[in-house]
Amino acid sequence: MNNFIAQLWQPILLATALCFIMSALIWMIAPHHKGEWKEPPNVGGLRDLLRQGGIQPGGYTFPHMSDADRKDKTKAAEKMQQWAEGPSGVLYIVPKGPMSMGKMMGQQVAYFLLVNIFLGWFTSYFIVVGTTYVHVFKIIGLAAFMSYFLGSIPESIWFGRPWKSVVLQGIDAALYAGMTAGTFGWLWPR
Repeated sequence: MNNFIAQLWQPILLATALCFIMSALIWMIAPHHKGEWKEPPNVGGLRDLLRQGGIQPGGYTFPHMSDADRKDKTKAAEKMQQWAEGPSGVLYIVPKGPMSMGKMMGQQVAYFLLVNIFLGWFTSYFIVVGTTYVHVFKIIGLAAFMSYFLGSIPESIWFGRPWKSVVLQGIDAALYAGMTAGTFGWLWPR
């Protein structure tokens, strides 16, 4: 395929819309994410402590081992001891202000669109015009599952995201991949 956008714009856009709808249904109706997130104990005290500390939006690890700490064997040993004693973790702080669902939903649509553009571009080199629905479904489905799922695994390896969350992410990825593969298979140029 020379110009994959000209030939695949329909499945790219429809798969984007369908994945966005699927995402909304997953998070609003499906039960599998319901117990994934919980409020920490004494959330009021925690919020007060973070405000008093002047925390700014960003990602934090605690205890945090800086490059200087790594070079100093005593400090490195102290940080490792703090890690072992716990609590240890990762903390994300979002900017102050009201939650903007519209902005976040727009970013989610942009994410699905970007993934589907790359899936179309990638597979346009391997799947020719006229390929059967089943063949397109298998190739796009595998590539889509990998796109939606595999990137979440390092969050558990390195940053303590519960492995249960990765499994739940895998369920979501399979649903998105099936929706994407079905759409591309249906609308693949014949």
